[in-house]
Amino acid sequence: MKYEKIQGPKGVREYLPPESAAFEWVREQLIAPAKAAGYQLMELPVFEDTNLFTRGVGESTDVVSKEMYTFEDRGGRSITLRPEGTAGVMRAVIEQNLDRGQLPVKVWYSGQFFRAERPQAGRYRQFYQVGIEAIGLDDPAIDAEVIAIADRGFKNLGLRNYRLEITSLGDAQSRAAHRIDLMAFIKKLDLDEATAKRAEINPLRLFDDKRPEMQAAMVKAPLLLDYLSDSSRKSFELVQGYLRAMKIDFVINPRMVRGLDYYTGTTFEFVHSDLGAQSGIGGGGRYDGLMEILGGQSLSGIGFGLGVDRALLAAIAEKSLPAEDFTSDLFLIPLGESAMEIALTTAQELRAAGIRTEIAFGDRALKGAMKAADKSGARYVVVLGDSEISSGNVDLKRMSDGVLTSVKITQLRDQLRQALSL
Repeated sequence: MKYEKIQGPKGVREYLPPESAAFEWVREQLIAPAKAAGYQLMELPVFEDTNLFTRGVGESTDVVSKEMYTFEDRGGRSITLRPEGTAGVMRAVIEQNLDRGQLPVKVWYSGQFFRAERPQAGRYRQFYQVGIEAIGLDDPAIDAEVIAIADRGFKNLGLRNYRLEITSLGDAQSRAAHRIDLMAFIKKLDLDEATAKRAEINPLRLFDDKRPEMQAAMVKAPLLLDYLSDSSRKSFELVQGYLRAMKIDFVINPRMVRGLDYYTGTTFEFVHSDLGAQSGIGGGGRYDGLMEILGGQSLSGIGFGLGVDRALLAAIAEKSLPAEDFTSDLFLIPLGESAMEIALTTAQELRAAGIRTEIAFGDRALKGAMKAADKSGARYVVVLGDSEISSGNVDLKRMSDGVLTSVKITQLRDQLRQALSL
């Protein structure tokens, strides 16, 4: 019986060798600044109770109304694959009482997220993010630090063609004053029923509407930045001052509305000029009130999510990826069963010392094994045969120029560490 091939799901970007090495490098570079700033890993489930997202993210958002992967599990519970990271982090902080300890709670996370979108370059149904959250303090300095960590991640990738856009969505007092005038403006527009309903739930969503006719209709809409309370304005000015002190360039975008309803206060987005329509490579903001909405105490927080897929595309566009693909340090070629046993034990010792070591498996002739070693890109090659075993010496071949160095098997580790400057 001949079985048909099973295809992977549409809209999912897979990373296979050798490209997966570039993906891994990008992810690690984005994570590194968070670790350096004292943020600790939080590993969370990829599915949650659907109410977490409908309540936390907001029913007026496209994420909740159109894009979530929601299903009923065997117990009849409504479950959703996580479309974003902040709500899950906040749920865990509340449930595990992390907010009752030292504040702020500073965590980072990475992994897959899911949205039922129309697939295109840089826009996938399963996508990868790196994120951080700082929960428990309302301090403009933390806002600036969070933005700086994201900016450092992109600089780690060697990116230059991006800009940081920032704004403030104000406090409750600011938004209440703005809402009155904004709703009065919106009521004069000729809206379809669905758009009018979205505006009733959250009128700011209309600033985020990508339809040309809606963008034109909102050109003269009142802007929230003009309604900031004294405290919100002072906070936003402090954030700008801290960013200037850290020499982080930014532009103020008064029409910015992130795609999630929980944002308040400082809000930001990184936009890359080489990525076309899917230009956003990361963003975030403050979410005062989210913890309370999810059943916790009234604590403030700020965080971001950076798109690993899009950051990789940006690094490719700017040609900033490292030139080297993954290469092993040593390729061991054992000839015979006795040699294989020594190769396995030697490789174990070398790997423990941080030397990346591959072994030629299978019953290959020496010529074929050397071809495999050459294709692997290994820096050095050692052949283990009967004569090498009996003498206790091997020839360490440097593949770049073919130079041979006679080395005792027992001293191979030290010789390689010296040669590799480990």
